[in-house]
Amino acid sequence: MEINRPDVVAEVTDAFDRYEAALVGNDIGTLAELFWDSPLVVRYGDGQNLYGHEEIAAFRRSRPVDDLRRDLDRVVITTFGSDCATTAVEFRRLDSGDRGRQMQTWVRTDAGWRIVAAHVSLLP
Repeated sequence: MEINRPDVVAEVTDAFDRYEAALVGNDIGTLAELFWDSPLVVRYGDGQNLYGHEEIAAFRRSRPVDDLRRDLDRVVITTFGSDCATTAVEFRRLDSGDRGRQMQTWVRTDAGWRIVAAHVSLLP
């Protein structure tokens, strides 16, 4: 298995950048699109355990939209072959100064790169 093939890293980076822009811009449609449309997708967040695309989409529609802007301190993208990748991020929210981290597993699907599992947590 090839780790970090440049063409695959570029594809995942593009998908990740779309996600980040949608996240800070509260683009609910793009956020829903980039999560795998399956009851098997999982997102753990600060106070949420979300199972399935519908629960994740409902969370996005109802979440507070203040304090979305953030700086990314570290981003590590690792690809495994041509169809699987992980992203790891440390971030700082610009308004509150809260610090956190985010992990995502991305898989190439027929619809393109999609997040199949995610975990977000704030640091004390």
